[in-house]
Order: sequence, then C-alpha cells, then structure tokens
Amino acid sequence: MIALISLLLVILFSVIFVRIGAVALEMTGLSREVAAFQAQSAYTGVGFTTSESEYVVSHPVKRKIIRTLMFVGSAGIASAIAMLFLSFVGKTEKESLDSLIYLGIGLILLYFFARSKFIDRGLRYIIKKSLRKFTKLHVYDYELLLGLSKGYSIGQFKVRRNSWLANRKLESLKLKEEGILVLGIHRKSGEREIFIGAPKGEVTINPGDVLVCYGPDEGIKRLSHRIKGKKGDKEHREAVKMEKLRQMEEKMEISK
Repeated sequence: MIALISLLLVILFSVIFVRIGAVALEMTGLSREVAAFQAQSAYTGVGFTTSESEYVVSHPVKRKIIRTLMFVGSAGIASAIAMLFLSFVGKTEKESLDSLIYLGIGLILLYFFARSKFIDRGLRYIIKKSLRKFTKLHVYDYELLLGLSKGYSIGQFKVRRNSWLANRKLESLKLKEEGILVLGIHRKSGEREIFIGAPKGEVTINPGDVLVCYGPDEGIKRLSHRIKGKKGDKEHREAVKMEKLRQMEEKMEISK
C-alpha cells in the first residue's frame, strides 16, 4: 500500500511540476498552448522537433527551464516505474487485484485534478505569484513576440542626403500605410548622440539620422534604398498597394 501511495504522489508531483514549468515558459513569452506542450515534452523526455523547440533552445532562460524539467522528469519517471513494480511484486492475486483497483481510482482522481479548470486557475495563480516573487522570469523573447521569423524584422539604416525620407516630417511619409513603424531615431547633436524613442509625426527626419524600423523585411530593405523624387513616390505607392494586399491575405487567413 505504501508503494502504491508513493506512486500516486509521484504522479501528482509530476503533474504539478509540469504545470510550474508551463507557467514559467509562458512568462518568458510563449503562448499558453505552446508552453504546456514544450513543458510536457521536456518532462517526459520526448523532445519533439518543432519550430517552437528551436525558439526554446536558442533562448537562455527557456533553455534553463527545459533542462530542469528534463532532469526532474528523468527522476520522476524512474521513480514511478519503480513504485509501480513494488506495488505488485510479491503480492497474492487478491492483493494485486485490490492494488489495481486502488490504482485505477487514484488515477481517475488525478485525471480530474489535472483537468479541473477551477484547480487550474488556482494553481496558475499561486505558481505565477511565486515565480514573480522568487525568480526573474519576465524575460520576453522579442524574436518570438514580434514575429521576426514570420517575414517581419527590426532593421536600422542611415538616411542619406538623397533619400526619399530626408528633410521630411514623419507624418507626411505615411509609412504606416506601408506597414512600417519607426520605433526610434539615433541622431547626432554636435558631439553627442541622442535617441528619439517612439517619434511623433511632427518630427523631421534629417540626413544622417539612423532609423530603427519594424515591419515586413523586404519593405524595410526597399525603404532604406528609396531615393527622393518621382521614382521614390512611385515606390511608396507600390509599397502601399503591397501592404493592402498583404492585409487582405491576412484577413482571409484569419477567417479560415
């Protein structure tokens, strides 16, 4: 009976530990579903090869969480197998049947424990509060959050004198219509360099400014080479058309 209770406790602690790992991964920027999948994969040692797995192993904080889950998981699974063996070895047929019944009841209760939304909310609240208090896990993976592997990028380039952007106010450029956001401007002011974060529309872009932009990868690349004049205006109109087409495709994808 002691071995059977120990087995059920090992399974219970495994469920809780996987939940802790999933919440920890979620706090580093993974979605809830992906975090739960990766935590369970790491704990059981399955190691599915997915695009999300590549994000995990390339991120130091996520990698540490996964490594801990794998280490504890290897010990937990080995302990569960040992306890399962001890629950039935050396028992009479009746004792083995009783153990099997108790094990079945215990597993059913654990299943409802793991699936309960009420318990899930309570556990998530306690785990998240504890992790925030005792760890520093709010390290977001901006590559994942900003979709930098999905055709978007953060790029910076220097504005040349003949650039389509030079000596114009940000609002007049209508870069948002191209799907491009200017996140900041590095500007030389005498011997100092200043940074204008989240610049407003009335800010004028000067030759020599270094723009930090977010948007479609190809769009930023073309913008950095765009020169002033009719050719530049034409390229802007074409970029706006391309962005509208991309938005339409995105809406169709969402509606599927």
